[in-house]
Amino acid sequence: MLLNDRRIRELAQKGMIEPFVSENMGQGAQISYGLTSFGYDLRVADEFKIFTNIRNAVVDPKQISAEAFVDFQGSRCIIPPNSFALARSVEYFRIPDDIMVLCVGKSTYARCGIITNVTPLEPGWEGHVTLEISNTSTLPAVVYANEGLCQVLFFQAERPVSTYADRHGKYQGQIGITLPRI
Repeated sequence: MLLNDRRIRELAQKGMIEPFVSENMGQGAQISYGLTSFGYDLRVADEFKIFTNIRNAVVDPKQISAEAFVDFQGSRCIIPPNSFALARSVEYFRIPDDIMVLCVGKSTYARCGIITNVTPLEPGWEGHVTLEISNTSTLPAVVYANEGLCQVLFFQAERPVSTYADRHGKYQGQIGITLPRI
């Protein structure tokens, strides 16, 4: 069952999302963030890892090299054409044992060729969300820190399930941008 704003607010009061913005903010000059009718627009923090080929590194998920990216911190990140960056959410999530979270991109960015990919937030997982941001356009693209980047949708199971925490998942409790782990 997809959760509505009332139920998301109840879970947030129990620590599911911190900091929690209880209304949709940022209309006008900002890209919106906060609680929506059936989800939550999370914000991207001001820390980025921009993938680059200037050092001829190979992107290997089993052995990621620091040579594959450039660290950047700032209020806006420019992602090169046909390139990719990692970032993290401002919000820290603690997913209850009977909730599964899926992430979808925001139309403002999607209409510019910026695609956000996030793997599901499983029941029992907690941490900052590592955000994968692809610039599919042939032009440099801007992502704004501390503004909305994508929307998370919450689905409730009929009963609690085996959780990510029970399985001692390798990304449990991640802080900051987390690179691939084996």
